[in-house]
Amino acid sequence: MNQSEKWLAALPVYNEVDSVAQVLNEVKHYIDDILVVDDGSTDGTADVLASCEGVQVLTHSQNRGYGAALISAFEFAIENQFDGIVTLDCDGQHQPKRIPEFIEAAKNADLVSGSRYLHYFEDDSEPPQERYAINRQITEEINARLGFDLTDAFCGFKAYRTQALIQMRITDPGYAMPLQLWVEAAAAKLQITEIPVPLIYLDLSRSFGGVLDQAETRLNYYREVLDSAIESVQGKGANFPTREEILANATQD
Repeated sequence: MNQSEKWLAALPVYNEVDSVAQVLNEVKHYIDDILVVDDGSTDGTADVLASCEGVQVLTHSQNRGYGAALISAFEFAIENQFDGIVTLDCDGQHQPKRIPEFIEAAKNADLVSGSRYLHYFEDDSEPPQERYAINRQITEEINARLGFDLTDAFCGFKAYRTQALIQMRITDPGYAMPLQLWVEAAAAKLQITEIPVPLIYLDLSRSFGGVLDQAETRLNYYREVLDSAIESVQGKGANFPTREEILANATQD
């Protein structure tokens, strides 16, 4: 890492009482500045965080969503003049030992995104087929509409240069936030790179919230968010095709 640069590790947390202390202890080996955004936990996570030394905590009084937690982390990084921020989950799916790899890759990129499908690791989990199928469909649509070559649109293990965050307007509070992120990144013409990370699934029963636990409903919702995000940047120096135009071109080909 460039010693003159100041980087922050940020972890969104919601009811992670069983894993948060261990993950944070590992993170401390690889970076000095650590922020946890407790998104309204009710299971004792807050008590664990209160006993963690060397960790700054932002607390949402109620659960606002994964995207909202990251937005708070982005704002913290900007306000405190960090050069960059690495985001990772606190449930054990992201290995803190890879934080330096993300920061190193960010020397030549505005946004570094982890990919669970870029490289096979020996101990990779078998992904839940429903989640994998939705990831593939949405990733392909993002690539077709935004001109990217991504392999994993939803991995939360990322590194952002703060100057890149300033150029994006991220408002989606939920799990669909990455879709708005990719649109904003494309509109800002950011330099993006993917690096491989292991595919680790520890909570196969994770809820996306109410009706979004239904695969078809979740897929349609993600598409609506993508459409809305693209519409919001049209005419602002960005011009991306609609889904209908992509389908029409595919039919002609």
